[in-house]
Amino acid sequence: MSKFNKFNIISSWKRYLPFLLLIVAIICCDIAIADVGNQNRYDSDYSGDSGYDSDSDSGDGGALVGLLLGLLISHPKVGIPILILLVIFYFIMKRKSKNTNKNKRVNNQAALENTPDSSAEVAVQIQTIDPAFSSDKFIGFAREVFMTIQQAWTAKDWKPIRPFESETLFNTHKQQLDEYIRLGKTNVVEKIAIKHCSLHSFRQDGDKEVLTVWLNAVMRDYVIDDTTKKVLESDPNRDWYMRYEMVFNRKAGLKTDPSKKGNTITNCPNCGAPTEITSSGQCAYCGSVVTNGEHDWVLTDIHSRN
Repeated sequence: MSKFNKFNIISSWKRYLPFLLLIVAIICCDIAIADVGNQNRYDSDYSGDSGYDSDSDSGDGGALVGLLLGLLISHPKVGIPILILLVIFYFIMKRKSKNTNKNKRVNNQAALENTPDSSAEVAVQIQTIDPAFSSDKFIGFAREVFMTIQQAWTAKDWKPIRPFESETLFNTHKQQLDEYIRLGKTNVVEKIAIKHCSLHSFRQDGDKEVLTVWLNAVMRDYVIDDTTKKVLESDPNRDWYMRYEMVFNRKAGLKTDPSKKGNTITNCPNCGAPTEITSSGQCAYCGSVVTNGEHDWVLTDIHSRN
């Protein structure tokens, strides 16, 4: 090959190099964030991230980009075939991922619609020691707590949920929200539809009673930048089919007050003042701790279930 022809090939290669580099960057970055999933971020064993996997993979994606760029520049005969194979692999995995997610959503939707309901049996069990207990009222209360959690989470204001949660759970959730505030992000949870809510089990554990509720919901769940409002994680047009287990505790021997419309705390059970709970779970008027299960049911855990 003459020097002239060789020079023309090199010049032509360099002309298209920016476009090839752009393709590499797009593919590698997309591979790095492709594994996005709703990892229930209200779990008590929360590890400090948003529940998405993109941040943890970004370092590997950057290394892959650097390696391919180096091959394209220094060894184009090796780099170009690898790039072609990568493009083919990318589109194969993209289609496979799309089909997998579709099947997963269908399976999750089916699971939501076929959850067993043990409310009647559990209610009878509780009523042997607490005759005024109502499964309908408690299920309404559990639904209210769940919706309040979602709304408070999106508003990044955890005070509305304070009367319903134990101190440990409240502090865990508040810590998670504080991290979103620090990062300037908002986890938007919207278009929530509760598809199922039922009593699942009841047991007495020493000096406390434990009531577990199963709740299924469909929602939109994504993360945005507070300043630009740009979507950073997940898809605002995607429905998440979620199944939760909510655990409520109260002091053993407590009885349901039949005069109350439900379990919602509207007045301090000690002094009767309108509910105004401090961050430590105390009544702002008399100082009585309201959220320790000594007076009524309190949420101690909420997590996704299989």
